[in-house]
Amino acid sequence: QVQLAESGGGLVQAGDSLRLSCAASGNTFSNYSMAWFRQTPRQERAFVAAIDWSGGTTDYRDSVKGRFTISRDNTKATVYLQMNTLKPEDTAVYYCAAAGMELPGRYDHAYAYWGRGTQVTVSS
Repeated sequence: QVQLAESGGGLVQAGDSLRLSCAASGNTFSNYSMAWFRQTPRQERAFVAAIDWSGGTTDYRDSVKGRFTISRDNTKATVYLQMNTLKPEDTAVYYCAAAGMELPGRYDHAYAYWGRGTQVTVSS
């Protein structure tokens, strides 16, 4: 098993940047692909970005391409989400999740382990 803990959320203005971190503990971090999802009170949890075990393959939802970057440091057992040019519609609780070594796709049910989330609020 792996335990996940997100940090880095906060309240920012439109156009600002934030970097989310997700620290993992438990089993070997490089055994897992990692992803970020987000959820608002009005919407189901939605895929944001994912990265495979090595960091060599990434995937993004269209609305964040060019603005968000997912990365990982296996020596620190941490995955990051750099979010630039934030928009009010990016406001959500952001969760990190872990699955098998290769990217399992964008469905949340493919990810076995989840953090508790961190709130990101973008004001206009």
